Amino acid sequence: MSDAKPFHIALQFGHIRHFNEGLSEVARQLALQYAAQAAQLKAERHVHFHFILPSQWHGMFGPNVTYHELRDAMRLRHRFPVDLDVWHGLHQHMRYRPPVNSKRNIITVHDLNHVYAKHGLSLWWQNLRLTRHLRRAHQLVAITQFVADDIRRCLPWAPPAVVIHNGAADLTQHAQTPVPELVGQSYLLHISRMSASKNVGSLIDMAASWPEQLLVLVGPDSPEVEAHRQRVTSMGLRNVRFVTDVDEAQKTWLYANCKAFLFPSLMEGFGLPPIEAMFFGKPVIVARRSCLPEVCGEAAAYWDEFSGPAMRKVVEDWQTQHRQNGDLAVRVTAQARRYAWPRAARQYQALYEQGQTAC
Repeated sequence: MSDAKPFHIALQFGHIRHFNEGLSEVARQLALQYAAQAAQLKAERHVHFHFILPSQWHGMFGPNVTYHELRDAMRLRHRFPVDLDVWHGLHQHMRYRPPVNSKRNIITVHDLNHVYAKHGLSLWWQNLRLTRHLRRAHQLVAITQFVADDIRRCLPWAPPAVVIHNGAADLTQHAQTPVPELVGQSYLLHISRMSASKNVGSLIDMAASWPEQLLVLVGPDSPEVEAHRQRVTSMGLRNVRFVTDVDEAQKTWLYANCKAFLFPSLMEGFGLPPIEAMFFGKPVIVARRSCLPEVCGEAAAYWDEFSGPAMRKVVEDWQTQHRQNGDLAVRVTAQARRYAWPRAARQYQALYEQGQTAC
């Protein structure tokens, strides 16, 4: 093995501004897995990892990977500093091309939500952009079977996608920082970026039918959050509270202390927050839409309609079942443990090494 050729793998992160939303969290977790084993893989199997991301994030994954500045020129035909065995685009939304000196190009597809949300010229344009990008891949990865089925239905020219489920962070042993205004409060929790597809308005309607129950909505501050704030104010609701831009220790505390976690999202490729809540054994209620039944299985309760009273009833019934059946919390945590980042990293590593010549 001493004279084996190096095996170069590049992970293209894209233009990451922060790491507190779904796509960037997936990239971070996968990078952490490879950074932790990079020295061993280099010594034993001559594997070299290259991370392509904005310079402000260089060094955050330690010294055993090579960092490369994300450049606008990477949107065009370009060469990488070393010949790559694998280039992996970590999500389908970036416009950065694989370099011409990459042998195999892999792109992970997290969702095709645009086919449900867009219409007419907007849908045509989005499909055109996506098709141009995905045609540069030799292999597609779907993060759920639901996404793989969408690819087969909407992109019939594409090769069959390999399904590699995301992992989810087990935060139960992490440090916790209380959110002062919620200490001692009994609250239901929702965490998302609160865009239209997250269906947060239905939770506000539920809160209107349940004035004695506090609802806490958490996510990065944004125009969408402000619009929800204004609606809550106009409705005169006093039992809805917004908490924005939390760090990981605060998020951990929020999960650990909530009564239940609510996620009525209408379009998901995977849905990390419900699984993060499941690690804490919490009652989780999600929409029976997109991939959520696949990911959450029988460990969650489901909304089939989104009127306030109907949603309240499902939440109350599921909380009652949790109180009466101690085995439910065990089932919930077991479901969460199916989604481990080391497992996902091993599956990606096996995919990277397909076709690697024996040394």
